[in-house]
Amino acid sequence: MTRTVYTYLRRFRRDERGQATVEFIFYFSFVILILGASIEVGVVNLRNAMMDRGLDLTVREIQLGTGAPPTYEEIKIAVCERAAIIPQCQANLRLELVETSARNFTRIPENADCQNAEEEVRPLRNFVYGKDNALMLIRACLKYKPIFPAFAVGELIGKDDYGYAKLVATSAFVQEPI
Repeated sequence: MTRTVYTYLRRFRRDERGQATVEFIFYFSFVILILGASIEVGVVNLRNAMMDRGLDLTVREIQLGTGAPPTYEEIKIAVCERAAIIPQCQANLRLELVETSARNFTRIPENADCQNAEEEVRPLRNFVYGKDNALMLIRACLKYKPIFPAFAVGELIGKDDYGYAKLVATSAFVQEPI
């Protein structure tokens, strides 16, 4: 009995069929991991760039605009229209607008006011227009769902209870007199 088992194990050890399969599985899983991470990072960078661009173009329009300053909803719509590729932008975007002094500069608090569409609606934390010639800081926080939430980079991104990650963009402008 032990002789047949020993003979079988020796034959199994010398058999090289299936050797390429093991290497393929090793390398294939590594390549798929890198591909998934590349896609996730690329999409996050593209969303971040588009949100920055949308916020900067909207801030430029506010600076050059004449008349009454736009409302919160008007700014939100303008940012989302200019950041065209972001899905569910208006539902997942929150804005903060804070007046500060150029001589006594104070930063916006580190934790951005973010909210996704699935959370219960809560009031805005900071959105107040400043006086004429005041330095204004505006921050946009966008919640988004990662493409691969449990794979590669999507697993490492900090997510909330609903599975949303956040992107934050900040800009500054001077409130022109009306």
